[in-house]
Amino acid sequence: MAPLPPFSFSFSFSILILLLLSNITIHGFEFEEATIENIHQAFNNNTLTSKQLVQYYLDRINSLNPLLRAVIEVNPAALGRASRADSERRTGGGRGEFRGGLLHGIPVLVKDNIATRDQLNTTAGSLALLGSAAARDAGVVRRLRRAGAVVLGKASLSEWAHFRDFAIPSGWCGRSGQGRNPYVLSAGPCGSSSGSAIAAAANMAAVTVGTETDGSIICPSAANSVVGIKPTVGLTSRAGVIPVSPRQDTIGPICRTVSDAVHVLDAIVGYDPQDAEATLAASKYIPQGGYKQFLNIEGLKGKRLGILKGFFENQRNSVQYKVFEKHFSTMRERGAVLIENLEIANVSIILDAMQSGELVALLAEFKLSLGIYLEQLPSSPVRSLADVIAFNKKHKIKEKLKEFGQTIFLMAQNTSGIGVAERSAISRMAQLSMEGIERLMTKNKLDAIIVTPDSTATSILAIGGYPGISVPAGYDQYGVPFGICFGGLKGSEPKLIEISYAFEQATLVREPPLFKTL
Repeated sequence: MAPLPPFSFSFSFSILILLLLSNITIHGFEFEEATIENIHQAFNNNTLTSKQLVQYYLDRINSLNPLLRAVIEVNPAALGRASRADSERRTGGGRGEFRGGLLHGIPVLVKDNIATRDQLNTTAGSLALLGSAAARDAGVVRRLRRAGAVVLGKASLSEWAHFRDFAIPSGWCGRSGQGRNPYVLSAGPCGSSSGSAIAAAANMAAVTVGTETDGSIICPSAANSVVGIKPTVGLTSRAGVIPVSPRQDTIGPICRTVSDAVHVLDAIVGYDPQDAEATLAASKYIPQGGYKQFLNIEGLKGKRLGILKGFFENQRNSVQYKVFEKHFSTMRERGAVLIENLEIANVSIILDAMQSGELVALLAEFKLSLGIYLEQLPSSPVRSLADVIAFNKKHKIKEKLKEFGQTIFLMAQNTSGIGVAERSAISRMAQLSMEGIERLMTKNKLDAIIVTPDSTATSILAIGGYPGISVPAGYDQYGVPFGICFGGLKGSEPKLIEISYAFEQATLVREPPLFKTL
């Protein structure tokens, strides 16, 4: 792995801001905020190479990462792979069904719980897994490589996908320290895919990939003013991803635009024999021709959107509330029908992980699935959750055990499989989903629901395996970003993409970060 510079407060903020605001170009190509379409146009015009693009992002990471801690390590083979992509483009070579596709030669950062069979580590941000070896690329990484993407490195995260202890702050992990929000450095980046969202927002990669069990794509995307797609569970393979819950885990893109996120989604969805049951069941949802066909600027027209009671009016008189009211007006102007003050049955129970049964199920699922993952590694310093707990005790200073603890780990270790309590919890969540979001959407003939993408509202989508898309919505009085989330039933990605893209194009909210200090 290639080393990254250590964090230092000796950074000159004035130099940093000049670096960020300077519009670096090569032959007129502007790197900052470049989209996949921009990049490929430059490739086709011979004004940019993949190697130049990768070098730009490596330089950007080298400059910014000591401050933002968004990247754990970079791929020493990235420049070589970029050169190969350039050669393939010149000669018409390349392999696979995506040859010449939009991800060919595009640098991508993947979250550090997504396995790569290369010189990069896969550690979930924990020192306990440093030096372990993956048997193969994760399913989504295989698809990215087949599409010609260049794996740039591993993004940081909330350690163990934010499932070690309740006190660990979002964006912190033992390997890279505390990730920082690039808009307001003291603001939370949310988690657990914090590094992926920070890196995308700060233009440290063309595109990034994150994972979600409950809120871990949607929340950091909103907090860092980027777009996050949480796919229907099983639409993307979880094989080779350090798990929390096979029932709730999903993998999705985090990018600066809806179109970029959709291009990445097109590349990573599909059946994987290593995650056969879930990906086979979800494959029926994948539309022929892919998802890019739903990038429809008129996508709000005729859509019935439900605004849930209690999520927006609680912010009345705030900057956010006024912004949301304006957005709702824009949606109506673009042809959407908004049904307000809708209530999901038992929503207070759904939003409480103890009452819904979510935590009970997740604890047992985590211990079981993590044990299977660790046992299957060709080599690893730890082979079970008990081993990881012991490692943290032994390395308590580096893993900040005294400050943060490992309460969730200890709770999970005390479980003994999927028993009566766990089966009851899983059944309860299924019932809550059926009587909640499914009944609400069917009764009101909704195409999507609209919620604030915070860490509680996400449970509405998480416990039933439903998809959601977070899109930048605005900035508060301090400059901290917030987002808006469109959610739907399983397989509703086409409608959600139409709605999200049309909303994004109608509002054009996103601005590059300015790295403010308060």
